[in-house]
Amino acid sequence: MPDAFHLLEETVTRDVTRALAEDVGTGDLTARLIPEGAIGRARLMTRQSGVLCGVEWLRRTFEELDTDIEIFWHHRDGEDIVAGSSLCEIEGRARALLTGERTAINFVQLLSGVATRTRQFVRAVEGTRAKIVDTRKTLPGLRMAQKYAVHVGGGTNHRIGLYDGVLIKENHIHACGGVRQAVRQALQESPGDVMLQVEVENLEQLREALDAGARLVLLDNFDIPRMREAVGIAGGRAELEASGGVQLSNVRAIAETGVHRISIGSLTKDVDALDLSMRFINH
Repeated sequence: MPDAFHLLEETVTRDVTRALAEDVGTGDLTARLIPEGAIGRARLMTRQSGVLCGVEWLRRTFEELDTDIEIFWHHRDGEDIVAGSSLCEIEGRARALLTGERTAINFVQLLSGVATRTRQFVRAVEGTRAKIVDTRKTLPGLRMAQKYAVHVGGGTNHRIGLYDGVLIKENHIHACGGVRQAVRQALQESPGDVMLQVEVENLEQLREALDAGARLVLLDNFDIPRMREAVGIAGGRAELEASGGVQLSNVRAIAETGVHRISIGSLTKDVDALDLSMRFINH
């Protein structure tokens, strides 16, 4: 697991605290219909097949509302789940189950959707050297959670934010006076252990980036023939990342050009949440 996730518990707690405050506010008015001491048991089901992700977010949600809650999981994060199957049973104070239901499901269905989508792309490029990589196109406030889901789905995390990697894009290049100048300045000013990448829009810029010492280059919206040419030009001098217009229908062809990485913003930006439901059951 990437180093950035060593504080996963802190991330989960922060996410859940914020989400419960947003939903519960001064109290759950409807849950007051239930006797305060009543105990309930519920089952979390999936109506769709996919990849499970978000176990810790669900656990923390219910524990915030009932410290004695018990959760019996049938699957772990990263496992394939089948439509119609039970993911877990939850037992505790009925009020807590009702109050936490929406928040808990929101987390699991969102993160499972990201993990499922990522797994589809990862499987599509199996047998090639290309890694499926995420971007900073995440839902505000949920970046670490979504990047964790990409990791669970078998993808590779790009930089977490602006603070842990250098990505020289079109506007940076313009402001610095060209690709060569931007790359050389970044090499001088950036620590040696920080990822440094430059985005190029054509083969001429690629050659400039390579000559300036770039070791990680992003090919922005290159078509398949130009990608193949770019791989030949780079040789072993740099890793190449394809970006722009990547879909399940063309990702295999992109991978077969020989690029090392394929970044896909839709993994975390255009999320198709898994369809989940929670129902009370008899003890």
